[in-house]
Amino acid sequence: MIRHRLSAVLLAMLLVTLALLTACGSNKTAEPSASSSAKPSASASAPATASAPSGAEATIEIEHFMGKTKVPANPQRVVVLVNDAVEATLALGIKPVGMVKAWGVNDKYDHLKDQLEGTEIVGDENQPNLEAISALKPDLIIGNKLRQEKIYDQLSSIAPTVFSERTNSDMSKNFKLYAQALNREAEGTQKLAEFEKHVSDLKAKLGDKANAKISLVRFYLEDKVRLYYHDTFPGGILKQVGLQRPDSQNKEEFADIIGKERIPEADGDYLFYFTLEDAKGQTSATEKAWLEDSLWKNLNAVKQGKAIKVNDGVWNSSGGIIAANLMLDDLEKYLLQ
Repeated sequence: MIRHRLSAVLLAMLLVTLALLTACGSNKTAEPSASSSAKPSASASAPATASAPSGAEATIEIEHFMGKTKVPANPQRVVVLVNDAVEATLALGIKPVGMVKAWGVNDKYDHLKDQLEGTEIVGDENQPNLEAISALKPDLIIGNKLRQEKIYDQLSSIAPTVFSERTNSDMSKNFKLYAQALNREAEGTQKLAEFEKHVSDLKAKLGDKANAKISLVRFYLEDKVRLYYHDTFPGGILKQVGLQRPDSQNKEEFADIIGKERIPEADGDYLFYFTLEDAKGQTSATEKAWLEDSLWKNLNAVKQGKAIKVNDGVWNSSGGIIAANLMLDDLEKYLLQ
């Protein structure tokens, strides 16, 4: 009898002990693993405007000239279809996997080619190659409404696509949009601040030379020659620096195509000219013919040795923040020599 009672007591004590252990286990909080505590999730690391649906990459919404588009918060394979955006991606630390060719003879501008080794060419600004773009499997495409509006839907079917409107006389407008699309606004703000300081430093160095009247001439497309006004890439930079323009070029417009009879309108205290080279050499032949013309030789800038040939990619065609800084360097070099 006593043995049975002891067995019952022992069984009861065992059951109580098990119950207590179960209760303790149910109230214990699970500790995070080493990996989850060391690495924030995609949604935690994304900016406030980002969204990270379960199982999907974080995205940000960009408002641009074709509407609003959700793009990757950390794009890895960017294809660029406008030249000023090629400069923006490089300035912001991203090498595009694909790009349109440079204007002129060469695929890539001399001042950028070393940074673009391995980047594929996918047509030109006017005719991007959709098949080549798709083959690169981009996660972001940056283009231009003026050049590519008609194929926007096709581009968007390949990857999220953001468009600027056109190349501006104020390159910072497009640069800010590109920095947003690449989710590198902080870096973009810093780059623009550095450019603005470059402008301010040059203004200070120029002093009274900022009153010099600067003429801009471009030998463009076979026998066509343009006078460039304020609403151009180089015209906008001259304006930022505070440099003056000849009366014939002091216009809030883009440019005029001129014939030789209007060569006198190209005069100034300094005349900077640049040539868009072509495979047949026609534009270079036009440049040579104009420089040998008596009206050109009679320009005051020419007679005083202040007619200066500069790089077309830097002074016009590339149109981005890298070229803008190089143009400032040229102005300092030639105006202060």
